[in-house]
Amino acid sequence: MFIKLNYLYIQMEGMDKYRDILQEYWGFSSFRPAQEKVIASIVSGKDTLALLPTGGGKSVCFQVPAMVKDGICLVVSPLIALMKDQVENLRSKGIRALAVHSGMSPRAIDIALGNALYGDYKFLYLSPERLSTFGFKSAVAQMKVSYLVVDEAHCISQWGYDFRPAYLDIIKLREIIGAEIPVVALTATATKEVADDIMAKLGFAAPNVIASDFSRKNIAYIVRNCEDKLGNLLAVCSSYCNKLGKGAAIVYCRERKACEDTATLLKSSGISAEFYHAGLGKEERSLRQENWKNGKTDIIVATNAFGMGIDKADVRMVLHLSMPDSIEAYFQEAGRAGRDGKPSWAVLLWNSSDTKRLKQLISTNFPSIEYMAQVYQYVGNYLKIAYGDGENSVRKFDLLEFARLYKLHTLGAYYAIKYLEQEGYWELTDEIDNPSRIKFIVDKDELYSIQLGDSVMDDFVKGLMRTYSGLFSQMVRINEEYLARVNVDTPQNVRAKLQYLAKRRVIKYIPQIRTPLIIFKCERLEPSNLYISPKRYEQRKLQMTKRVEAIISYAQQAEVCRSRYLIEYFSQPAKSDCGVCDVCISRKSINHTEQVSDKKIENQIILMLQSAGGKMTFLELKQTIPPSVYNRYVSVLRDMADRGLIVAGDDGIRMI
Repeated sequence: MFIKLNYLYIQMEGMDKYRDILQEYWGFSSFRPAQEKVIASIVSGKDTLALLPTGGGKSVCFQVPAMVKDGICLVVSPLIALMKDQVENLRSKGIRALAVHSGMSPRAIDIALGNALYGDYKFLYLSPERLSTFGFKSAVAQMKVSYLVVDEAHCISQWGYDFRPAYLDIIKLREIIGAEIPVVALTATATKEVADDIMAKLGFAAPNVIASDFSRKNIAYIVRNCEDKLGNLLAVCSSYCNKLGKGAAIVYCRERKACEDTATLLKSSGISAEFYHAGLGKEERSLRQENWKNGKTDIIVATNAFGMGIDKADVRMVLHLSMPDSIEAYFQEAGRAGRDGKPSWAVLLWNSSDTKRLKQLISTNFPSIEYMAQVYQYVGNYLKIAYGDGENSVRKFDLLEFARLYKLHTLGAYYAIKYLEQEGYWELTDEIDNPSRIKFIVDKDELYSIQLGDSVMDDFVKGLMRTYSGLFSQMVRINEEYLARVNVDTPQNVRAKLQYLAKRRVIKYIPQIRTPLIIFKCERLEPSNLYISPKRYEQRKLQMTKRVEAIISYAQQAEVCRSRYLIEYFSQPAKSDCGVCDVCISRKSINHTEQVSDKKIENQIILMLQSAGGKMTFLELKQTIPPSVYNRYVSVLRDMADRGLIVAGDDGIRMI
């Protein structure tokens, strides 16, 4: 289980100039030990795979060396939203950076590539599907490249938990820019098998892995098996917020609706919380993210995309309301707690429904090969792509409309499309913002003669003209959330007023559309030419099965220190048990219980009930109490019930 990776430690003179850059642009006077080792390897010209857990400061490892070296640094990143955040962060520091991705028009891409060639930029962020386009290949061949960086490098491995076929094109990029240009691969989550695969797929000149210590000594991993998750959530959030003052926290939910309902529940209980998911408009997402980062909101309830690229050091708790589908995902998300090194908690609430859902997810993720072949043809028909056409075409794709039109189960269609992406036929991007747009379809003279019905609408129209220019000559991008703040109104009311004006034929109004894109990697194939490898299908299904079994085992087991379990999963040696997770605490309680009086056990039971919201089922009670002392606790519970301190019934115990 303890597999030693081939670490490279390079002592490098002249680190002062890199520290100066760090101080000037990032405001830090020194690097973390792992960062310094990675930078030493990079600037010596070696291909480098850096395994740094979430919060380990991966971006600094390549951004600082790239600031010193001549040329432009190419950064391949899988998520458009993350790419945009990175570019904006660099620009806020006065560093010239830009991005090229599928959400941009051909004209905007040409301009960006021109700027990268001639505009003295230091960083060019790229979505992986751009690597194979003729325009990019032509441009990059003329660029002076300093480094080639592969972020979220586990995406290149078929055995990783988030394989992206477009990452396989990176090796071809090395042929264009020259094999002498160092490759920097970065990931927070890679097993030994995946790390070896990353280096092979990127054509490393020699194996070179630099891994920081994966242990997070300040994080207490807590796992609770509970049927009443929401009751436990309230108890945990109230408890931790009381202990930690403002109690900055992230609560992860699997679905958007669950985020909204959970945030409403927390707010109704007097806890400062907001929900965040991709269904919100860009401006509203940014506002909620900033309110949380600045401490105006204590708890953000979000889907799992939240947190990538967000640098908030004082998150005291990360709580998962449902079990993630892999150790890799859980470790990355839980690792967003305690980046400042202070005591923090990673809490996982689970029950039998989670394990059942995860086991069902395996079959859902792997529809039959025949079904996927059928979905492939349906997509071609839906997008009106003829056989032999469509190579490198980019099309908007509405999954709900597609599933409805062809009478498919939405989730099944989605996973079929995602699997075909792994086979290299196309790529389904994350959602792209298409902002709302309006244009007056009457001239100014006509506008003044129209009776809109009341002064409120008149004021609203005047407000539109004050806020945006060019409304009478072209379609202008607008933001309903911004208009709501300017007019002291709600976004819903603003949209209603715009729709009213559109019905009165005063304006043309195109509401915001958030839709993913499908990029065809090759021409549409006839049914007889479509091939889905049965061998790869079975291998990938087996890999997912192993990942699901590992996260279920992590939750269910109560013998191995949680931190040790996680670290050893990634083939790293655990020097010692953490001493602060629920398993370690349980062990301590077993060792001391024999010397504890009945009165102290009674007090512990009262504290357990208080933290669980005043009541516990017998199952929850049994899972909380160490087996070796369970009978003694039961004896004390009976005595407490006899004295009227608690009420015991068929469904469990509760405080009076």
